[in-house]
Amino acid sequence: MREESDLSLEVVVLLIYGVFTLLFGLMLFKIHTGDLPYSPDSTYGLFLVIVSFQVITMGKTPFGDLRRSWALIIIGMFTAIFGMATCFIPRYFTEAVRLLVGIVLFAGGIVLFMQLCISEKKARMWIKIAGILRQLTIACALVYALTTMLGIITLFKGVTTNPQTAILLILSGISFFYLSWCIWKVARTYGTEKHSASSVRNPDRSESKGRFRLFQEVSLSLSLAILILLGILITFLGLLLFPVNLGLLPFSPDGQLGLMLTIMAIQMMALGDTPLGQYTRSSLMIIIGMVFAALGIVSCIVPGILTGMLQLFLGLLNIVAGVAFFIKRFLPKLQGIRPPPEAPVVIPPIVRKLAGTQIVLNSVIIAFGISMLLPGLVPGLVLAPILVMNGLLLFILASLMQKVTRMQASGEPQVI
Repeated sequence: MREESDLSLEVVVLLIYGVFTLLFGLMLFKIHTGDLPYSPDSTYGLFLVIVSFQVITMGKTPFGDLRRSWALIIIGMFTAIFGMATCFIPRYFTEAVRLLVGIVLFAGGIVLFMQLCISEKKARMWIKIAGILRQLTIACALVYALTTMLGIITLFKGVTTNPQTAILLILSGISFFYLSWCIWKVARTYGTEKHSASSVRNPDRSESKGRFRLFQEVSLSLSLAILILLGILITFLGLLLFPVNLGLLPFSPDGQLGLMLTIMAIQMMALGDTPLGQYTRSSLMIIIGMVFAALGIVSCIVPGILTGMLQLFLGLLNIVAGVAFFIKRFLPKLQGIRPPPEAPVVIPPIVRKLAGTQIVLNSVIIAFGISMLLPGLVPGLVLAPILVMNGLLLFILASLMQKVTRMQASGEPQVI
């Protein structure tokens, strides 16, 4: 359970899709009978954010794999912002997001199914080989067919009853789990190329030479991609709180909490990165991440059930994370544990900026955690700029980390 997991990022995202559709299907029975409330805005919005995450980190779109260029990443960012808006602001984008999600599911399912059947490197080759490749063909066909059916149901209301839709969602969840297992098994059996949790493909210089820079393949690590997505989330949330606190817009705290917890779960499953530090991306970490994702998904689909618990949990987590950072950073110096260097170490200015940014960022994280733990303590119009500052600091941190990575790759001096 504590050994390093070999699940690729693609498998992790498929597991999240499986948890999402399975839980949605199971809860839809209770939603149909009126025993549970339902928030279609947050449900559709969360789905769009997960799709956007897949686009930004892997270049995988609902219509197939594309070059992971800045153009594609920008499209993914705008889609993520729209998904966040529907999570945070109820009743404003219901029809628009329903149509967008319906088109993505319906058209994407058809296009992927056609690619599966037509491509000589997919079903036409896999089906001839007994074993896991044949199962992979069946799993892909099931996922694409069920996705297309769910797209039709989303686009055209009243085509099926809620219980029938619930059954299709449950089958879709099972098929996502089956597909994720097949891809994991294929990678183990044939050693096929996969997106690891710590790195992504480097751009092919010869292939991209001469192309417009916006459409060249981007070398962006997964950790930086997630940091950028979190920066967008926090900054957008902070900007949104200004009109919300002035009474100009409604706000869904369940959508906010659920979305934040789901993104945190993906971080844990893909990188082993938690608010309390970096840990081995073990099977135990994958299970904990799936539990977190399940809580976030339930919060988005069924508002009001987990609000208080998640607010308390995320508030405490932010405070503990910020305090833990300061303890790790300053306690060894105070205790004199770290021995003085034999020779003076030249600290590059960018490393100092990185350290300073981390200090300010964690201070803001503690303030945000306190505001979640004690909602009445920090006024909304004070919390909004705190969140905007938090988001902007995440962008600065991502930029500095990218520069430090380039320095390390070029062999420039660094601090250990």
